[in-house]
Amino acid sequence: MADRLRLDRFLPYRLSVTSNLVSDRIASAYQALFGLSVPEWRLVAVLAEAGPIAPVALGERTRMDKVTVSRAATALVARRLLARMPNAGDRRSHLLDLTGAGRALYARVAPEALKLERELLASFTSAEVATLDALLRKLEAAATS
Repeated sequence: MADRLRLDRFLPYRLSVTSNLVSDRIASAYQALFGLSVPEWRLVAVLAEAGPIAPVALGERTRMDKVTVSRAATALVARRLLARMPNAGDRRSHLLDLTGAGRALYARVAPEALKLERELLASFTSAEVATLDALLRKLEAAATS
């Protein structure tokens, strides 16, 4: 039965399980250290890189749905880590950006994120890390074409 589906060998399932395991590990660290959920951290990270951006664009960049982006943004605005501002390019929308406190939080979280990544990849050689990166980019390109 060569055509039989085996979940433990099915790439979409394996990617999902692996992603959930990595996200759960990171989520517990971000929550314990900074009180951030994974969606909140993603918004902070994208805004730190991109500057003011509309919620729709945040959803596209993070691959999160509108509801998840909205909830994360609302929580971060309530904590005064994000600010909403008018969007001159689209009056129906607004832009989100990090506040000073949000930038300060990012400056504390980013080194921890890199540390967690190093821990996850500690058993990989540098060649394996480069290969993994290349393969993920290739898979992402195939999934979006």
